[in-house]
Amino acid sequence: MRYLLGTWALLAFAAASIGLMCFRLNTDSALHAAIRQRDAMEWLRTDFHLNDGQFAAIKKLHEAYAPSCAEHCRLIQEATRMRDTLKEAGRGDASAVAAAEARVQELRIHCETAIARHVRQVAAEMSPAEGARYLALVLPKIASFDHLVAPDLHLNHPR
Repeated sequence: MRYLLGTWALLAFAAASIGLMCFRLNTDSALHAAIRQRDAMEWLRTDFHLNDGQFAAIKKLHEAYAPSCAEHCRLIQEATRMRDTLKEAGRGDASAVAAAEARVQELRIHCETAIARHVRQVAAEMSPAEGARYLALVLPKIASFDHLVAPDLHLNHPR
């Protein structure tokens, strides 16, 4: 019985050691470092296996799009505040509230369409397989974006 327990302990230790070794050998340390540093651009470079040319082109796209993205969020926030003010006033002017709500939705649609176009441009700079994977990951998240602040490429979005 003593040898049986020792054998089981030795097998468990060997299995755990092999499992840990396989895990360490198959994880991408650069990817984990980018995530720890909350650097979205480095995450993008690492996770989607971008070469220097692809990375430079995508970085240029992000830098060009950032000001209009921030402006979209500003306009949406402003329209939302106006709508909320009208709702809180309780004046009973349903048409004004409805018009303000329509404006918020119009701005959201404009913003989300622009973000989707930008995301597709980014994906076009990647290899076809990585671009498809990027689109599958990012496009579904656009509709649930809160527009409280422009997306931050350094992942500093307050939550």
